Amino acid sequence: MLHHFASAEWVNAVKEAINTHDGYRESAKTWEGDFWFVIEPDQSSGDAPVLIYLDLWHGTCRTATLAHNENEHTPEFRISGTRKNWLKVLRREIDPIRALMTNTLRLKGNMAKVMRNVRAAQDLVLAAAMVPTV
Repeated sequence: MLHHFASAEWVNAVKEAINTHDGYRESAKTWEGDFWFVIEPDQSSGDAPVLIYLDLWHGTCRTATLAHNENEHTPEFRISGTRKNWLKVLRREIDPIRALMTNTLRLKGNMAKVMRNVRAAQDLVLAAAMVPTV
């Protein structure tokens, strides 16, 4: 089943993919941290940003949900970028760490913690990339 990128159904499918991905479970077994993934609209669209909250804990995704505003959660990390750039990461056209290092995606939070968990970040993207997306 195809899911529309950044829809509620897509977010639920990503949570399921994360929680069934053996590689992520292993590489993130010591990870503790939650995120805002902020998908900014392309400049010409006039749409509001899409806010996705993920709570990742020891190789599982405890919560994955769309939000209406950033006051709903206070996560440790915030990663933002345009829809186009998020899709590049999900299509594996650019590595997630390289996207952060080149400012293709922007991180607020402890970059050193993320860099100590490069494999977990890569496996997280691999899990999300398994969701059939349009």
